[in-house]
Amino acid sequence: MKDQRASQKDAYEMILEAIDTGIYRPGDRLVESELAERFGVSRTPVREALQRLETQSMLSRDGRSLIVASLDHNQMADLYVVRTELEGLAARLAARHATPEEVRVLRDMVEDDRALIGHPDDMSRANRRFHKQIHLASHNKYLVQQLDLVHRSMALLASTSLAAEGRGEEAIKEHDLIVSAIEAGDGEAAHKALSDHISKAFITRLKIDADKER
Repeated sequence: MKDQRASQKDAYEMILEAIDTGIYRPGDRLVESELAERFGVSRTPVREALQRLETQSMLSRDGRSLIVASLDHNQMADLYVVRTELEGLAARLAARHATPEEVRVLRDMVEDDRALIGHPDDMSRANRRFHKQIHLASHNKYLVQQLDLVHRSMALLASTSLAAEGRGEEAIKEHDLIVSAIEAGDGEAAHKALSDHISKAFITRLKIDADKER
């Protein structure tokens, strides 16, 4: 029984990670047998993991097939509203509670990520790590749990706003402002810097989507 539960958890986490890292993108069809072979597990835990992901709206039905879900305009807007509020709160709490070591890690991330400008996929992964570090530095486990759910849903957006021309460089500058506010212990400035950062990312994404409609 223990091994079966472990396999189910592993299958779920492996599929979720594959969606999060872009191996499977919105609209991609997920086939139980192919997933079982890919991840080296039996079909039963894969089937249970797919059912769980469908319940969580990470997957949707296309006829009899399961596909990675996508977000429409209104869903995306709602997601960004929630993300802006929760991320801002995380930054405010990080300014109060982050240890010197956690701040040092954030500062090093900003400096290291400058080398990724012009490589949007790599920068997107680094961006997720940066935001996760701020979440952890808030030292509020309930907030971290909610932000994990929000970022899981972000994987249902087909592309990264960091692919827009000039956005990578702007994002690094915004990250620098966020870390400076956390370093200074200024919760309000940290909240504003991170909220503005998310708002600018949303504006960029809206412009990307508008360009696609031309």
